[in-house]
Order: sequence, then C-alpha cells, then structure tokens
Amino acid sequence: MTTYSAQRKESALQKMMPPNNISISKLSIEMGIGESTLYNWRKQAIDKGHLVPGDGNNAEQWSSANKFAVVLETSTLNQAELANYCRKKGLYAEQIAVWRSACMDANANVKAQEKIFSIEAKKDKKQINQLEKELRRKDKALAETAALLVLRKKANAIWGEAEDE
Repeated sequence: MTTYSAQRKESALQKMMPPNNISISKLSIEMGIGESTLYNWRKQAIDKGHLVPGDGNNAEQWSSANKFAVVLETSTLNQAELANYCRKKGLYAEQIAVWRSACMDANANVKAQEKIFSIEAKKDKKQINQLEKELRRKDKALAETAALLVLRKKANAIWGEAEDE
C-alpha cells in the first residue's frame, strides 16, 4: 500500500476544489494516484465539512448539497470576507445570493405541494377502486364462462355429442 505525504494529499484536494474543479479521473492520471484513493480523500474531506465537488463540473452544475454547503459557509461572512471567499473558490457573490434565495424558498410551497399531492392521491385512489371493480366484474364473467364450459363437457359426457342436422 502506497503512502502519500500530507502535502501531496492537500495538493490533490486543492485541485479538486474550485476554481480548478478537476475531475477525479483526470486528476488520477495527472498525479499518478489511484482513483479509489482520491475518492477516499474526497470523502474524508467532505466528512470533515470541506466543500470538495471533484466532479469536473462548473459551479452551476454542482449538486444541491454542495451549493447548500457554500451557502452555510458564507452565511456569517461580511462583504469583504465573501469577496475573498469567492475569489478563492472561483465563485461569484451573485451565484451564492441566488443559491441562498433558492435555499430559503425551498420550503415555501410546501402547503401548495401537499394540496396537489392530496388531490393526486384522491384521483389515484378513485382510479384504483374503479379498476378493482372492473377486475371483480371480469373475474365473475370468467368464472361463469368456465362453469358453463365444465357443464357443457359433463353434459356431452353423459348424453354424447349433439349431432348437427
């Protein structure tokens, strides 16, 4: 098992982070470190609370979790600190403002969504009841047809086949 220095690990993590956002597969080739090792380092950094996308996407293509992490990290910063943070991470203050707004509005429409889900659930339940009713009707028709066939077979066995005239 190869051991890497803390500086090399930190360098790899920095390359995964904004503004570089180098994907792990490219970074693996570039640095000669196995992808599984890089994934492990990224997971450890994320577990420690660091923002490490490492997927090669630009900031607008980040996952919601990463955007939310940026909003949390910047929530207590003043304008100067925010500008410094943005320069370091390769972001724009406007992006963070939009993400913050999206996070704040995330639960704004919960009542409307619950109402829509309730209406849809009622429609689904009505359709299910209708389909079950139709299925019961068809089961009865099938049972009746099967009973008639059995009776015809028994009648033919007792009296023989009817001759066509």
